[in-house]
Amino acid sequence: MAALNVRISDGLELKNPVMTASGTFGYGLEFTDFVPLDGIGGIIVKGTTLNPREGNDYPRMAETAHGMLNCVGLQNKGVDYFCENIYPQIKDIDTNMIVNVSGSSPDDYAECAARIDALDRIPAIELNISCPNVKDGGMAFGVTCEGAASVVRAVRRRYGKTLIVKLSPNVTDIADIARACEAEGADSVSLINTLMGMSIDIERRCSRLSIGTGGLSGPAVKPVALRMVWQVAKAVSIPVIGLGGISNATDAIEFIMAGATAIEIGTANFVDPAVTIKVRDGINEWLDSHGCASVTEIIGALK
Repeated sequence: MAALNVRISDGLELKNPVMTASGTFGYGLEFTDFVPLDGIGGIIVKGTTLNPREGNDYPRMAETAHGMLNCVGLQNKGVDYFCENIYPQIKDIDTNMIVNVSGSSPDDYAECAARIDALDRIPAIELNISCPNVKDGGMAFGVTCEGAASVVRAVRRRYGKTLIVKLSPNVTDIADIARACEAEGADSVSLINTLMGMSIDIERRCSRLSIGTGGLSGPAVKPVALRMVWQVAKAVSIPVIGLGGISNATDAIEFIMAGATAIEIGTANFVDPAVTIKVRDGINEWLDSHGCASVTEIIGALK
C-alpha cells in the first residue's frame, strides 16, 4: 500500500490528500452514517462568520448541466455558536477539522480567526476571500491583489496556526492573487472557489436564484479549475490544494499531477456521500498499480 500522507505546513499533515470542500459536508457529523470520518484527510466545515448570518432568500440552489448553482449566502450562527456548540461535538474526530472563515472586512476576518485560534483541536483555517468588502463598494476581496493581501495580512497578525487561503476564479490572473497571499504569510492556497453563473426560468421570465446569480460548481468547472491549479502551482512555493469538479480518483490524480498537494471534494458529496473514501482508495490503487511508493511522487508530475 502506497503512503498517502502529505504535508501542508509544519502544523498540518494529512493522513491522505482527500479533503472535503466547505459548504458541502456540513460539520462532518451529518455524514457519519455514510463514511468513517477518520478516513478522510481533512474536513473543512461550513463557512463561519464573526456574527450570525441568515443567508439569502430561497430559492438559492439550481441544478445545471454537469453541476449546480448556489447562492446560499454563508448562512451560519456565528463563530461564538461554533465555539460553544459545534466544536465540542467535532474536536475528538480523528482527522484534521478545519474551519472556513468569511467576513465583510479585514477586521471581521481577523477577529473570527482569533477566536478559532483558541480552539486546541482546530489546526487550520481556510479563508474565503470571495466575500464582498462592504467598506469598499462591495467588490470581493479576492479579485485584487491588494484586497486579498489586506485580509491575509490582518488574519496573519492574529492567527498563529496553518492559514489556507481559498482563491476566487473570477479574476484576470489568479497566479498574481496567489503570490500576494503567499507574500503576506499564507501557508497554502486552495482553488478554485465557484465560478459566477446564472440560470433563467423562461416561463416565469426570472432567475432561478433569488439574487439573480450564484456560484457554479460540479464537473462543469473542472477544466477551468485544473488549469488554474497548474498555473498557481508554478507561481508559488507554498502547497496548493486543488478543487473544482472532482468526482472520482482519476479527477483527483489529475489535480495532483498538475501540482496540488491535496484536493477537496465538494458537489460530488451531494451525489454520493461516500465519494471521499472511494477517491482515497482509488488514488491508492492507482499508485500501487503504477509502482509508486508515495503519493508525493506524482505531485506536479505533469510533463
